[in-house]
Amino acid sequence: MDIAVQPDGPSQGRVIWPGGSARCALGRGGVRVDKREGDGATPVGCFPLRRVLWRADRLPPPVSGLPVSPIRPDDGWCDDPADPAYNTPVTQPYAASHESLWRDDGVYDVIVVMGHNDDPPVPGLGSAVFVHLARPDWEPTAGCVALALPDLLALLAASGPGSRLSVLEPQG
Repeated sequence: MDIAVQPDGPSQGRVIWPGGSARCALGRGGVRVDKREGDGATPVGCFPLRRVLWRADRLPPPVSGLPVSPIRPDDGWCDDPADPAYNTPVTQPYAASHESLWRDDGVYDVIVVMGHNDDPPVPGLGSAVFVHLARPDWEPTAGCVALALPDLLALLAASGPGSRLSVLEPQG
């Protein structure tokens, strides 16, 4: 399934898939072709959807044709370009810079791992670019695509092997 992300503002847009569409929040750095680590931008490109992670203590497993795994309290994601584990999952505690996937704010209660800069990871070209849950105020992300929970669950129910998310360049 092909999924399109159409920016319609500096950090807002729409996700469009066969049978649905929804508002999304995008990166605080806008949408960029030349994504770099720490720029806060959502990268332009076509990315396979790899798998779904979710907080089993907060939600039932999402229905999806993608692989689905629970997040553990010690799950992290390395974002240090100098570390050999850059842009891959790590177990916490971890010495290099990393994100914790077990968050209190709920935005990572459901995460879709996108195939951005992962085959193989190139240091500095961006890490931990996910589809995840939007904050209630639709605050921009750090470079991810964020949806409301019902919309993300609908997208996942329609997704399966071969699903790809295309982030389009902003118009204008």
